[in-house]
Amino acid sequence: MYTLTEDLERFRRGAEVLATVLTGAAGEEVDFAPAPGKWTIRQIMAHLADAELVGAHRLRLVIAEDNPTLTSFDQDAWTRNLDYGRRKPTQSLDTFRRLRAENYELLKGLPESAFERTGAHTENGPMSLRRLLQGYADHAESHARQLQTIRAEYKRVKGKK
Repeated sequence: MYTLTEDLERFRRGAEVLATVLTGAAGEEVDFAPAPGKWTIRQIMAHLADAELVGAHRLRLVIAEDNPTLTSFDQDAWTRNLDYGRRKPTQSLDTFRRLRAENYELLKGLPESAFERTGAHTENGPMSLRRLLQGYADHAESHARQLQTIRAEYKRVKGKK
């Protein structure tokens, strides 16, 4: 369990962690799928940018309104229908970085009591601002590990040829 200060720092660092993991990724590596039906680096980065956009909205709803509804979204439909296969990973990272910085600036200035405010998520039920913060910090870290795994698998597969 992390303190609120630690959660905020993990959240803030998300863009740096992703940028570090992506350093040097280019060409066919960003379109390498580790297995059929698995996402590529390009798709993961587009997903992260869009999820941060959704997160920005959810965070603001919980801060500004009393028990707002937080709607879920179909990430697979977004991947199919929002051109994730063509979006540039560097542009997605830039979008993520800008949104995450804006979200962090908003959150870091709030009183600790604000993190107890809740919204009603359509799939997960009641979610506090603190839980949202933790979830978005985890989200970037989890996908950073996934990106590392994909890059290692790409290097392993390409080394065999």
